[in-house]
Amino acid sequence: MTVIDTVTLGVADLAAARRFHAAAFDLDTQIRLRASQAPTTGFRGFTLGLTVPGPATVDSFIGTALDAGATSLKPATKSLWGYSGVVQAPDGTIWKVATSAKKDTGPAARRIDAIVLLLGVADVGASKRFYVGRGLTVAKSAGRVYAEFEPGPSPVKLALYRRRALAKDLGVSPDGSGSHRLTIGTDTGPFTDPDGFSWETALTTVVHHPGA
Repeated sequence: MTVIDTVTLGVADLAAARRFHAAAFDLDTQIRLRASQAPTTGFRGFTLGLTVPGPATVDSFIGTALDAGATSLKPATKSLWGYSGVVQAPDGTIWKVATSAKKDTGPAARRIDAIVLLLGVADVGASKRFYVGRGLTVAKSAGRVYAEFEPGPSPVKLALYRRRALAKDLGVSPDGSGSHRLTIGTDTGPFTDPDGFSWETALTTVVHHPGA
């Protein structure tokens, strides 16, 4: 089964991005960084999601992200599906911190249960077929609206959502052009998906568990 070995973000300032990830989300090796000056404007077509234990932990991560220089796109609030907030990092990456719990059962845990890479695509059905053809296994599917793949041993789960719907959920315009500034590493790369997201052959397969 194909799994994600690495997720690499292209950033203009490596040192600043490293400081942000450590201060905002306690992330070190789970997300990799690479210097990039590739032109990019507007919505880059993806978000990184952190699934956490409860609302207090959502508030904790959103708070430290804002303190580290992030911009609030959607304040943390309750919804039909749980509790979540959305911020944009100084490097431009959009992060959503969420929990399915609507009430806390304890204090903020500063624990990440899962990392989700959610790609905004033009045609969920076509992209799902493309990825199945590349060896990914579908875990959940909601017609042409959403698809989620089995993560296997990877700490990062891949999911697909319609681009416009994803942008609306994040509180941004769907318009954007240029580089995604995102590269996904796997042992079955390299290839480019129908929406221009690049996969590369991971030089080393190192799986880090969220929160480690």
